[in-house]
Amino acid sequence: MLDIKFVRENPDIVKQNIKNKFQDEKLVLVDEVLKLDQENRDIKQEVEALRANRNKISKQIGALMAQGKKEEAEAVKKQVTENAARMAELDEREKVVEEEIRKRMMIIPNIIDPSVPIGKDDSENVEIQRYGEPVVPDFEIPYHTEIMEKLNGIDMDAAGRVAGNGFYYLMGNIARLHSAVLSYARDFMIGRGFTYCIPPYMIRSNVVTGVMSFAEMDAMMYKIEGEDLYLIGTSEHSMIGKFIDQILPEEKLPYTLTSYSPCFRKEKGAHGIEERGVYRIHQFEKQEMIVVCKPEDSMMWFDKLWQNTVDFFRTLDIPVRTLECCSGDLADLKVKSLDVEAWSPRQKKYFEVGSCSNLGDAQARRLKIRVNGKDGKKYLAHTLNNTVVAPPRMLIAFLENNLNEDGSVRIPEALRPYMGGQEVIR
Repeated sequence: MLDIKFVRENPDIVKQNIKNKFQDEKLVLVDEVLKLDQENRDIKQEVEALRANRNKISKQIGALMAQGKKEEAEAVKKQVTENAARMAELDEREKVVEEEIRKRMMIIPNIIDPSVPIGKDDSENVEIQRYGEPVVPDFEIPYHTEIMEKLNGIDMDAAGRVAGNGFYYLMGNIARLHSAVLSYARDFMIGRGFTYCIPPYMIRSNVVTGVMSFAEMDAMMYKIEGEDLYLIGTSEHSMIGKFIDQILPEEKLPYTLTSYSPCFRKEKGAHGIEERGVYRIHQFEKQEMIVVCKPEDSMMWFDKLWQNTVDFFRTLDIPVRTLECCSGDLADLKVKSLDVEAWSPRQKKYFEVGSCSNLGDAQARRLKIRVNGKDGKKYLAHTLNNTVVAPPRMLIAFLENNLNEDGSVRIPEALRPYMGGQEVIR
């Protein structure tokens, strides 16, 4: 969410940013906000004038009563009553106006970084760099659920009977591999200096609206019936929410946290064959990283975060590439975003396995996460998040890139301690 003062002083910049994100239907919101903001300031000015007048009149009443001029004092009292009624009326209108401003400001997108490429959708995202050599073996790679089934590692039919589409049972060595990847990711991030955390898996609505846009909320979140609680779609939500309404000492920044959690998502819409199986599902587990830092450090941390994911995947012998998200592919709160994509030998292309985002002060403004500077002045923190790894989707890339011709799967050296020393799954 933008600062109202910034919108007031830079309406053309805000409108151009909306155009750059190809959301022209939101242009009218800027003018509506400016009009409401002017009304709000007029109300405050009138209330202040009435309050000053009330103080002045109150002194007159005392003087008139002291002089025995009761009729004149009563007339002045009537004026005080009328002023009080007008102030009450203005107070009510002020609440309405401020709520209308807030609703619109929650929808106006954040200002994107100048380095973000302008494009309408994800088809116009820009490849930055590749890491590792993509390999296509000279034998056919089956669909990932077929690989898992041959290793007695998945049962989607039973999951469908129990919970419906979008769920799964992982079994045996595939289930162990799933847990091993998460355990390795935890230790990998601890080794990078991050503090490990297991957060709440449900959050209140004020945290939900603080960390994401309404469009994302509607598309992703499961609501708990009868409760002001939502199941988290990613641990970033509750991890950033940890700092809600807090004033953080500047000397303690940055906060660098890595968190494990299950994730729950509606995943609306129909999907192609490559997004079936365990690619796009309602429930999965994830290792996340978040940073709360000073504004001047956020771009430095942005580069560190996505590099962590690249390094993690490369230790598992999985080729990856980084992709800069264009303006039209950015969620409304994001300043800049970069996807990490893993190589799929089966599809002979890359697919998304993680996303790194810099949200500037947007989440901090909504959640009131402030920093107490050394000079005593308070300012809004910057927040960032990035996926370390999200199996079972990541398992697709792992299985395809480590599959042997006989159907067995290699275990990279980094993961063997978490698999009881196994070098191969057969």
